[in-house]
Amino acid sequence: MQTNSIKVRLSIKNAKTAQMLENIITSLSEYHLLRGNEKDPADLMILELGGDLDKDFQNIRSLIELGVAGDVFLTSTDFAPEVLQRAIREGVKDFFSQPIDAVEVKQSLERFRNQRGALNPDPKRPKESKILSVIGSKGGIGTTTVAVNVAVSLAEADSVDSVALIDFDSMFGEIPFFLEIKPTYTWGEITKNVARLDATFLNNILVKHSSGVYVLPSPRRLNGYEGTTPEIVESILQLMKELFEYVVIDLGKILDVNSLKIIEMSDDLLLVSVQSIACLCNSKELLRSIMDRSPLAEESIKILMNRYMKNSEISLKDAERSINKKIFWTIPNNYRATFSAINQGKPLSEVATKAKITKNYKQLADSLICGEVCHQKRNRLLKLVGR
Repeated sequence: MQTNSIKVRLSIKNAKTAQMLENIITSLSEYHLLRGNEKDPADLMILELGGDLDKDFQNIRSLIELGVAGDVFLTSTDFAPEVLQRAIREGVKDFFSQPIDAVEVKQSLERFRNQRGALNPDPKRPKESKILSVIGSKGGIGTTTVAVNVAVSLAEADSVDSVALIDFDSMFGEIPFFLEIKPTYTWGEITKNVARLDATFLNNILVKHSSGVYVLPSPRRLNGYEGTTPEIVESILQLMKELFEYVVIDLGKILDVNSLKIIEMSDDLLLVSVQSIACLCNSKELLRSIMDRSPLAEESIKILMNRYMKNSEISLKDAERSINKKIFWTIPNNYRATFSAINQGKPLSEVATKAKITKNYKQLADSLICGEVCHQKRNRLLKLVGR
């Protein structure tokens, strides 16, 4: 057995199911199946539900609380919706319907291995975690596009180990459409079960995108927001900071008590604007409101000019005079590539690999990684090139 193998124990009554799972697990080099005479705690327990659900779920709680199993998968011939809801509350990580689908099991075990790696970073390489929040000065200016592509660009950077993307847009967040993912749960589950909030419970809700970004989706119904408080928001973000190097948050365009708590905890706030009088007026008012109501330092608020056009009637200098603040970054206007990416449910790095806008997002991510000093050096270089 490899020292870093993931140890799995089976508790399956159905002989055919047990044999099939055993075959799958033993075929994976990253996993080690614990036999009856091996007393080591299991990293993962795969358990079959019986006729007494109360007893089974009590058993699951005991397995996790006593450290006998780090995480639990369930299998059953039938999963009613109420059973699934109860399972998620008890910290169950995944579910397999019977008869077993080998492909589904292997994919789930692969996700478990990847998530385990992201949620258990190498202790020899501690890195400071940062929260980057993105807020729009009005609707329809590409706030979610910015949040998604910043998160993906960070995840694709060689120096970054782990990135999470949280959809906190309280008016029907759209990140799942932008990344073509179909989440089973949202952070609304946390507000209903905040006492269960830990790495295992959070891991049940997170969805991993192919780019490596872990997504915490937003509820798609307004009643999913009931019970959300600044205290719950703080608990979520504190845990996310422990697990991920970068946490990118899409705030949409709403400024309320919950988004103010997020801004307060942010290392940087990216305020998205465009070259229009209405949007610049909103940007100025939003900037003033944030400065009046949040302890976030002014230098941590960075203005991003999205859909930037050099020959626009409103120049960059006009925009800076209008909001009385320097523009931190400009993202070039590329309607075709951006909307093609949105319609395909993919980030720009997949749809328009060599496009100027894609390179721009990578440069923005690099600037956010290395900080203000890097940004100042870049501006000096651009001025020299211009001369």
